[in-house]
Amino acid sequence: MSIKVGQLKQRVVDAAACVLAVKGYVSPIELLKQMRLLPETDVRLWEKGVYDCLQPHVQGSQKKLAITFDTFTEWVKEGKCVPVTASMRGSGRDQSYELRVTADADPDMERFFRTCYAPADITPRRLAALKKKLNKVPDLVVFMMVRDSAACEECGEEMTRGDFLFREGKKCLCLRCADLDHLEFLPSGDAAMSRRSKKHSPLSAVVVQFNRRRKRYERRGVLVTAKAIAQAEAECLTDADRRAAQRARGAVQREREDEKLVAEMSETILEQYPGCPAGEAREIASHTARRGRGRVGRSAAGRELQTEAVRLAVVAHIRHAHTPYDELLMRGVERDAARRSIASEIKGVVATWRAGPDLC
Repeated sequence: MSIKVGQLKQRVVDAAACVLAVKGYVSPIELLKQMRLLPETDVRLWEKGVYDCLQPHVQGSQKKLAITFDTFTEWVKEGKCVPVTASMRGSGRDQSYELRVTADADPDMERFFRTCYAPADITPRRLAALKKKLNKVPDLVVFMMVRDSAACEECGEEMTRGDFLFREGKKCLCLRCADLDHLEFLPSGDAAMSRRSKKHSPLSAVVVQFNRRRKRYERRGVLVTAKAIAQAEAECLTDADRRAAQRARGAVQREREDEKLVAEMSETILEQYPGCPAGEAREIASHTARRGRGRVGRSAAGRELQTEAVRLAVVAHIRHAHTPYDELLMRGVERDAARRSIASEIKGVVATWRAGPDLC
């Protein structure tokens, strides 16, 4: 039993460090999601008001969760992480209500789940930005249907795939019943148009659609007033040339920054893992620093070349390049089981690379 407890504690520490490195902060909910004890879809439904509380959807025994939360609390204290209280508010038309985590609204547990933690060395400016982000009033969210059909629960109108659906608590509504039918759909693709039209629209909603292959919701556009779209178009036409020049300069600047980040990350990898071949260090850096993929190299910790972020990038590369992990997934082995089966191989390669060429 003590070995299992030790393994669980190490799993908590690894998951918390991973979330902190990638997101720039860690919270009990993000920890449970990383440990696969809380499905992302359940969190989404809770945020939309479909679930009254989140606690029943957390997986694991009472004892397992108690050890998880105690270990997490000890870890943030040892790391001297900075606590930040986050507001948890619903994203329905009535955004004045607070989301509830526990069934009995236990004040201690509610406070525990609402406390996020930033790195100990976070700058005042980034801390202020994080507080603003965690306490931002959520956008209204409209879903682009992926089901073949559904009926509005107020008027009974039939909705088909590709139509817009609004969730109000546990009810599915058409846009007319949700009082959003006067808005126009502006697809994603032009950031300036989306940003300006949303700014000028007195009422707006973000449109998302569930990607079944990636098992996540992805943004498809916004719903805004026709007047806001026209005003945004006029503004975009007046400064189109200036924005095009800015994009060109920005692309050159980003390319230079990426090259510098890859070079610095390659150097850092070789310093921490002197036994790693130089070509592989460059490959790891190029892969993890690529933009637009949500990789650890693009996180705040990755750009600052923090040790944990570099370790995560190196371990991910070893997993795919030096173990049969991908083959196991192709044979239908579950992700967690596949990772457990190759853990010793990863540790072996990491130990070899850390030892360096003179000691290998």
